[in-house]
Amino acid sequence: MTDVWRRRPVPAAALGLLVTGAALALAALVLGRPVIAVTQLPDALAGSGLEHVVLTELRAPRLVLGAVAGAVLGLTGLLLQESLRNPLAVPELLGVSSGAAAAVAVTVAFGIAVPFAPLLPAAVGAVVGVALTVLAVRGAVGPAAVLLIGAGVSAALRAVLLAALAVADARDQGVLVRYLLGSLTGTTWGTVGAALPGLLVAVPLAVLALPAVALLRLGSDTASALGLRAGAARTGVLGVACLLTATVVGPCGSIAWVGFLAPQLAARTWPGAGLAARAAGCAAFGALVVVAADLLARTVLYPVELPVGGLTAAVAVLLGGALLVASRRRRAGDR
Repeated sequence: MTDVWRRRPVPAAALGLLVTGAALALAALVLGRPVIAVTQLPDALAGSGLEHVVLTELRAPRLVLGAVAGAVLGLTGLLLQESLRNPLAVPELLGVSSGAAAAVAVTVAFGIAVPFAPLLPAAVGAVVGVALTVLAVRGAVGPAAVLLIGAGVSAALRAVLLAALAVADARDQGVLVRYLLGSLTGTTWGTVGAALPGLLVAVPLAVLALPAVALLRLGSDTASALGLRAGAARTGVLGVACLLTATVVGPCGSIAWVGFLAPQLAARTWPGAGLAARAAGCAAFGALVVVAADLLARTVLYPVELPVGGLTAAVAVLLGGALLVASRRRRAGDR
C-alpha cells in the first residue's frame, strides 16, 4: 500500500501559503493602471464604470488563468520528476512545452483551421515532442544524457516556432511571440473557458495517476514486483503530462520552469509528506509563482509588459537550482 492518500497533519506552512495566496490575489486585482483601492472593491464589482471593467473583464480572468496555469505546471513537474526519478525532468527539457508551442504557432502562422484550437494542436504538438525525445534517447546511458537529448529536441522545436514567427504576417507575430515567451496578455473569460475542457479531462487523470507514480518513484524493478506494468504506466503518465501542458501552452504560451521550481518548494516546505499532499503543494506553489510573475510583468515597467515566461524561468532556475543543490548537500551530510 502506497502513502499517496495517507493522512498527515496540516502544517503551519499551509496556513501561511493560504494567506500569501490571498494577499497576492488581492494585489493582482487592485494594482496596475488604474489602481483600485481595497475599500473600493465592492463598489467596483457592483458598478459599471471603468474600474468595474478593468476588475472583472481584465484582471480577474488574468488572475484565474495565471493561477490555473501555475497549478497545472507545478503538478506536471511533480508527475514527470517522480515517474522518471529525476528532479530535472520538466516539460521544457522533454520536448513537451516546445512541441505544444510549435504546433500552435504553425497553425496560427499558416492560418490552418483546426478544431478545438488551441487545445488540440497543443496536445498533438506535446505528444510529438515527447515522442521525438523518447525515440532520440534510445540507447542513451544515464539521466543526464536523456535530459541533454531532450533539451536538443526542445531547441529544434523552438526553431520551428521561430520559423513560423518569421513567415507570419505582422498581425500574427504578436500572438506567436506570446507562445515563444509566455504571456497572459489579452486574457479574457473566453480564454479561461477555452482551457476548461482540457482541464476537466487532464486534472482527474493526473489524480488517478498518482498511485502509479508512487510506485514508479521506487524504480521500475520494484514497481513491476508490486504488480505494476512499469513501461505502460510511465507512458500513461507522460501522456497525462502532455495533456496538462497543452492546456497551459494553448492559452498562455510557454511559461517556463514552473514545473521545476514548484516541486522543490513543496518538498522543502513539507518534507516526508505523502504524494497527494505534495501534489497539492506543487499546485499551490506553481499558482503563486505564476500569479506573482504576472503581477510583476505588467506593473514593473508599465506601460511595457515583460514576458511572464522569462520571469518564471529566471527565478525558477536560480532559486530551484539553489534548493536542489542544498537538498543534495543535506542528504550527503546525513550519510
